[in-house]
Amino acid sequence: MTGYRLTDKEFENFRRLVYDKCGINLHLGKKELVQARLGKRMRAGNFTSFRDYYNYVVDDPSGNELTHLLDAISTNQTHFFREPQHFQFLCETALPEVLKANGGKRARTIRLWSAGCSTGEEPYSMAISLLEALPARNACNIRILATDLSTKVLATASSGVYDVKKVEGVPQHYLRKYFQKGCGRWQGYVRIKKEVARLIEFKRVNFMEPFCFNQHFDVIFCRNVMIYFDKTFQEKLVDKFHTLLNPGGYLMIGHSESLTGVNHRFKYIRPTIYRKQIS
Repeated sequence: MTGYRLTDKEFENFRRLVYDKCGINLHLGKKELVQARLGKRMRAGNFTSFRDYYNYVVDDPSGNELTHLLDAISTNQTHFFREPQHFQFLCETALPEVLKANGGKRARTIRLWSAGCSTGEEPYSMAISLLEALPARNACNIRILATDLSTKVLATASSGVYDVKKVEGVPQHYLRKYFQKGCGRWQGYVRIKKEVARLIEFKRVNFMEPFCFNQHFDVIFCRNVMIYFDKTFQEKLVDKFHTLLNPGGYLMIGHSESLTGVNHRFKYIRPTIYRKQIS
């Protein structure tokens, strides 16, 4: 594979395929990234050209290689308690509003969605924040759905095991309370404790496909994900989020994102935070 180059025509074929299958919009500036990432898949499969690899992907009836391709293309950068203002808002504003809507009682489960959870730091941060904010007896009524397109990052997320460097910015009292230090061959790693992990379900979800959820959500985190989509797809996705939120529910997006210029039905609360109005 060494020495082969991705032509503009081949890049356009992959660009259209990726857009059609998952909505990610790869502009020409991503050509070198696509060449590098797909090159690894080609070497693994002993393909001799990008054209042969493309043909294999589109002709693969199992769809397995398409999944590998999308895994390779997806960008997954995150860390624990990234953009901490959202976790503060979740506990100090969103959670009390949900409890108020329930008449101050825990009459139903509070549901949250980490849409684009990457390697899991976001949903675990959500769970830890809620465990800190709620009395222990009420934490059992929290459920977090954590989804991503990439099967590779979901495997890491569901394991709950991280290199200690990944938790360097986590407050010490959180580390002591919610993480276990590894020993022996696991020295240098930490694992999320079961009381945190039990609140979360990890699942592969492709935003291009229908959402087959049998419940609505009180809060949706979809941060630093929509920047990879064009305006048309952003509007469709935001509309789906609105439909899936309970009245009064919140949508939080990344600080590199905005719904300005995007048609939507949300009420603006503050930068990156929107709310579904209560009828």
